[in-house]
Amino acid sequence: MSDPIPTRRDFLAGRALRDEIVAVGQAAGDAIFETADEPRREPTSGATIRLATAAMATDFAVILNEALPDDPRQPLRWASEALDVVHLLEDQMSVYRPHTELSQLNRVAVSRPVRVEERLFELLCLARDLSQETDGCFDPTSGQLIALWRQCRKEVRLPTDAELLERLDLVGMRHVKFGTETSPLPVGEGTGHDTSISFVRPGVELNLGSIGKGYALDRAAEILNEHDLTEWLLQGGHSSVIARGGHNGLPGWPVGLRNPLLPQRRLGTILLRDQALATSGTAVQHFRFEGKRYGHIIDPRTGWPTDNMLSVTVLAPTAAEADALSTAFFVGGVELAERYCSNHRSVSAMLIPPPTGGQRLEPLNLGIPSEQIFWNDE
Repeated sequence: MSDPIPTRRDFLAGRALRDEIVAVGQAAGDAIFETADEPRREPTSGATIRLATAAMATDFAVILNEALPDDPRQPLRWASEALDVVHLLEDQMSVYRPHTELSQLNRVAVSRPVRVEERLFELLCLARDLSQETDGCFDPTSGQLIALWRQCRKEVRLPTDAELLERLDLVGMRHVKFGTETSPLPVGEGTGHDTSISFVRPGVELNLGSIGKGYALDRAAEILNEHDLTEWLLQGGHSSVIARGGHNGLPGWPVGLRNPLLPQRRLGTILLRDQALATSGTAVQHFRFEGKRYGHIIDPRTGWPTDNMLSVTVLAPTAAEADALSTAFFVGGVELAERYCSNHRSVSAMLIPPPTGGQRLEPLNLGIPSEQIFWNDE
């Protein structure tokens, strides 16, 4: 039985565990440099303090180096404040809670323009732009498709062609109007910067499941930066992280890459340097029907689960970008990822396609510097 995750109260009461970082997988080794007589080895994780909370159907954590100031209570309070932001954002963006701002937007925006909170409006604009730049491989209007496949998994069946066509007709950011694109706001909605959203047809829904977790990490990171914390890692589940500063004498934080065929084994380690990382894959979330395996990542263009890749890892300046792009590259494959990374130098990726003919995994590196990657030779 695994050890329970310590709560924020446990930490502030001094009862928390001090663990090694396990953001995507545990790093191993004890050196990151190479000499003429010694092979290059993976970086080592050192002692850390981990403060965690459950939100967005996963575990969020702030991980700090163990060497805190003489009075560690202040950094832990700031870490707790950062985690509180995640809960506030879940209560704004979740489509599974009827009272949230996004749920209300989905109910009302087809009948009239709805003014949304400014930061949420900025996130929706980012989601729109990323959808356009990835040819719709990432699309925040895919919620109806996701709901259909969730229902089919429960009923142990595949969707019918009619069901898919009905849902596909509701997918696409062309159905969403932003700000000045909308009709005039109703009387009493205020003036100033127009943060209104409207839908052009009934049934359209926004779902931020493929970008919201990363966005929550970015907003939590703002709290740590405001308090001038310079060395930390924020983790959202086993797929999204953002890091600043160094760890254990390293110029970054070691984050393990899982083997997509053997999820309990580590394929390698990436040294994350003042950037975010997100991984998309279907090794864990999938279901089988009549002997065929169907993953949970849906291609918004076809309505079917995609199997172009085993896993995709993206490094980007923000966790929101990394989150959305790892999904987009998983759907769009090598051609899309190569084009996007070549046009956005701040974004890099590691794609792992399915092996052919029983061959070994052959990861494709798109721009991650070699000094940041350490492969496991086991």
